[in-house]
Amino acid sequence: MFKRMAAEALGISDIGVIVGPADYGNVDADDYLFTEDGEQIFFLIKSKKDEYCFTNLGLIHVDGDSAISSKRAIKRYDYASHQISGVTIETAGTLDMDIELKFNLDDTKFSIDVKKAFIEQLKDIYKALISIGKQQHRDAVCRNNALRTLDATASVHKLNIAPGAGGLVSQFDELLTALNTAMLDTYTKRDFSDVYTKYIHN
Repeated sequence: MFKRMAAEALGISDIGVIVGPADYGNVDADDYLFTEDGEQIFFLIKSKKDEYCFTNLGLIHVDGDSAISSKRAIKRYDYASHQISGVTIETAGTLDMDIELKFNLDDTKFSIDVKKAFIEQLKDIYKALISIGKQQHRDAVCRNNALRTLDATASVHKLNIAPGAGGLVSQFDELLTALNTAMLDTYTKRDFSDVYTKYIHN
């Protein structure tokens, strides 16, 4: 018990390292990539029991029960459906051997301890996550505006003053197609390869 407490106090209980691109093929997360859809790894943190794999499409968390168990749970968080927020880095103190990357994916909170020797690389993923979160927020505002526009259009139809030719069914189909395109494609970014390419330099 005292050894465990000492290890936690010194930050060496489960400190992660940043895995370089040359070793991506040797990690568990690599087996769960949607390579058929162009998914690729851009940043990966590995500790004794966990892997945090940041891809252009989302985060793959290989969640281990313990350092001595082979049991793993594979959890996936696609950027298209999970909002990034609360991204912070807590730098190491004098006695600490680690730095901490914290962020939220919707209501799921992540706190990842990384050896402080990797501070420069951790700054890269910090910038990338901040940028993805900003784009997600912008997309959410645009989707909300699209819904408000739909409400306004529906009010016009209720007043029976909607312009244009064609029956109500054809107008509805056109409106639905336009709304789905706006909500699911135009204002829902799924692939953040450009952001990772800009900020990740490992």
